[in-house]
Parts: sequence; structure tokens; C-alpha cells
Amino acid sequence: MDLTLLAERESNLLGREFLTWLWFESEHRDAFESADGSHFVLSFEKRISVEGGEGETLQQATVSGQGTEMSEAMAGLRTGKKVAKAFLKIAMDQDEWTLTLSAKDFAVSGLKTPKVEGQPEEGEDPDALFLEKVFLVERCLSLVDELYLRFVKLRLSSDWGETVVAMRSWIG
Repeated sequence: MDLTLLAERESNLLGREFLTWLWFESEHRDAFESADGSHFVLSFEKRISVEGGEGETLQQATVSGQGTEMSEAMAGLRTGKKVAKAFLKIAMDQDEWTLTLSAKDFAVSGLKTPKVEGQPEEGEDPDALFLEKVFLVERCLSLVDELYLRFVKLRLSSDWGETVVAMRSWIG
């Protein structure tokens, strides 16, 4: 087997496990703690895609909606599928980000940051608003990175087995 294809397959598998774990975690905790000690809430919103198998046997299902409509995605998990793409909302203090995260290549799309308002005062750096926007993008991406690091550490630890049991119970 071509090593590039193998690496891509393994990345996709790990990405699907990450998003499935992240959904589980978001349902079982009030907030996550970032590396700097601040707390944030992550929720799965509006759209979620689940898939299972690979190649010609790949099966996908995408669910759009709020609340109870997500039960169809959960039914997909019950048949062995895992989360392939999800629309996420991250809230920290008064800031809120939304984004779509893909398991296949960890691509972020549709990232919306908190609104940056105002005009630079006279004598202030004219790039201040742009730099604030860049900071907000970096902040969101660093939170996602921290969650992924937490997942990988757990995935490689002896505690992963307990987590799998808890996730299976959550799935039903």
C-alpha cells in the first residue's frame, strides 16, 4: 500500500475519532479549560456529518438542524459511523466563534470571529483592528489545537479504554 494513502487513511480515522470524542465531551461537561486557565464552552450546532467505512463501502449521513434533529446523527454513531465534519460554536466570556471542522484533513472553514468594532483613534496604529481580528482567529485555532492535544494525550494513555466505554454508553 502507498504510504501516502496509508497516512491519509490514518489521519482520517484519527480525525473522526477526535470529532466523535469532542461531541461526547461537549455533551458531558459544562466548560473546557484552556492552557491559560480561562474557561470556554464548545457546542455542536446546526450541521454534523457522520461516516463509516472507506472506499466503495463509505457511507455518509449529514444532519442539519438544532437539538432533537441531532438524534439522527447519534443514530449514525450507533451503527458504527463517526463524526466526519461538524459545525462548532465556541464561547468564551463575551466572545463567540463559529467554524466547521473536517476530520479528514483537520481543515477549518467558515470561521467567524467575534465582531471587531470601532475606528482607530488619532495617533493609534491604523492596523489595530486588523491585528485584533488576527488575534481572534489565532485564539480560536489555539483552542481547537489544545482540544486536539488533550485528545491525543488521552488516546495514547491507559485511560482511553474507560473513555471508550463511557462513549459507547452515551451513544446507546
